[in-house]
Amino acid sequence: MPAKTSAKTLKTAKNGRKSARTVARRAATPAKKAASQRKPVTRPAKSSKTHGTRSFDPAAVRKLAKDLERWAQEDLERSKQKLPLRKEAFTTDSGIPIPDVLTLVDRRNEVQERIGLPGQFPFTRGVQPTMYRGRLWTMRQFAGFGTPADTNKRFKYLISQGMTGLSTAFDMPALMGYDADHPMSRGEVGKEGVAVSSLKDFEILFDGIPLDKVTTSMTINASAIIALCMYIAVAEKQGVPMSKLGGTIQNDMLKEYIAQKEWIVPPRPAVRIVIDMIEFCTKHMPKWHPVSISGYHIREAGATAVQELAFTLADGIGYVEECVKRGMNVDDFAPRLSFFWDVHNDFFEEIAKFRAARRIWAHVMRDRFGARDPRSMQLRTHAQTAGVSLTAQQPYNNVVRTAIQALAAVLGGTQSLHTNSLDETYALPTEEAVTIALRTQQYLAYESGVDRVVDPLAGSYYVEYLTDETEKRALEYIRRIDEMGGIIRAVEEGYPQKEISESAYRFQREVETGERWILGVNAFKNEEETPIDLLKIDEKVAHEQIERLQQVRRERNQAAVDAALAKVEAACCGTDNLMPPVLEAVKAYATLGEISDVFRKVWGQYREGGAF
Repeated sequence: MPAKTSAKTLKTAKNGRKSARTVARRAATPAKKAASQRKPVTRPAKSSKTHGTRSFDPAAVRKLAKDLERWAQEDLERSKQKLPLRKEAFTTDSGIPIPDVLTLVDRRNEVQERIGLPGQFPFTRGVQPTMYRGRLWTMRQFAGFGTPADTNKRFKYLISQGMTGLSTAFDMPALMGYDADHPMSRGEVGKEGVAVSSLKDFEILFDGIPLDKVTTSMTINASAIIALCMYIAVAEKQGVPMSKLGGTIQNDMLKEYIAQKEWIVPPRPAVRIVIDMIEFCTKHMPKWHPVSISGYHIREAGATAVQELAFTLADGIGYVEECVKRGMNVDDFAPRLSFFWDVHNDFFEEIAKFRAARRIWAHVMRDRFGARDPRSMQLRTHAQTAGVSLTAQQPYNNVVRTAIQALAAVLGGTQSLHTNSLDETYALPTEEAVTIALRTQQYLAYESGVDRVVDPLAGSYYVEYLTDETEKRALEYIRRIDEMGGIIRAVEEGYPQKEISESAYRFQREVETGERWILGVNAFKNEEETPIDLLKIDEKVAHEQIERLQQVRRERNQAAVDAALAKVEAACCGTDNLMPPVLEAVKAYATLGEISDVFRKVWGQYREGGAF
């Protein structure tokens, strides 16, 4: 009897498979639009037999459409009369309308190529087939304050607590290309990040940290070339060649002019420096990401998720265009480009943003720039929870905000993540606060279970709808920028800046009128706030930094410094790659400010025009 039952079951299973194959063959239809009819950015891939195959049975869709119509006319209307909706219309933070309900009727024209499989073009579902099953995201906590010794101590503490990648914050003088003793540095030394003026500071900053065994991220832009050269020089002193170094330097100057406003020279020479660094790293630093194309600061300046996506990808397109103009092969440098995203409060929209970003970038690289290596089409990303969403009021609410935002980043498929600390709206984080932020990531990684499945929200009617809508709106921005002559020209004309300022204004008005609630700020306020412990930077930090800088100047070979700076100036005036002469100057202990002054001398200091 058991044998007979088993045989019958087996026969049924075989028939079931045959039936499924028959249905699949009947349902399979070729794509109805030729590739030539599509825009280059969105032309579908041809590498898989499933591309162009619809995902849903037409008969089932028709039946559901009728059921949906009855539901809307009867059930939904009756429910609205009994319990009126809280708003006339629901939208995402970017203004994308949210329908009453989404079903497979809304996905009836879905094709496999739009979503794909993890690790395959167009990478909507992630850049790796296994995602976190194979390797967890890199856990980085932004660290940098006071003296290089202070930050070195924080680095070592975080590593001991399970942090898997260093992330370095620099103070404002370093970001703006000034030494600690410059008048412009007064009151800012070590306050916003770690103070660095010379190679000596980098030697202290990374003392005892084996640079061949960690990856390091450095958030610095206008003076990024100097910081990277100092990092290379420190590694060489450890016996680690630059070819073995892994990590990322932000180095995204276009977003500085769009959003963050920390620059030294005008946009075009600044982009030239970025391209020099990409070219050098492509040849000599195969494990290094020479630019992290950053939407984070664009979002923090007030952009919507759609604007963040569009302007960031437009920046990336601009850098690729400049590299190609220089004669570089796209498949040589593109695999080492990386991106950096903000993760804000609108949970599902943020997830959709990550998925849309990967899909757009894959099509841009393949169809617009002719990339052939799949790695060139993969958008690798670091993410950081939204600093601008943190509130000084009821600061412990920030722990919850950060946890939800971090979950969105993970469900969106980030490769690296920084979680903000609860006290960062006041000051640089204390050791206790940064530990809680790190534990938030570790909880997601080791206890929540989200690491066990690849792209768990794929196929969600809502997430796929938002992904498509986000993509469509971002591509419209990119089209406008292309028509203007590219992102550099658009920045010079102030187009992204104007769009962001208008979005920031709308957001603030919504808060002030009460249309948008922010807990502790305009909703559920407390009469009294309990103060929290804050990290305070002692004024002696500036004195110590200046004394060390003056000692470096006394002990170095001034003739070697002068000769090296002259080579930097000659490269600025010509077309030679700037990395070799800047590296030589750094090794001679020329300071960050002295090298930046050469840039200012040759190209002038940038001043942004006002806009009203």
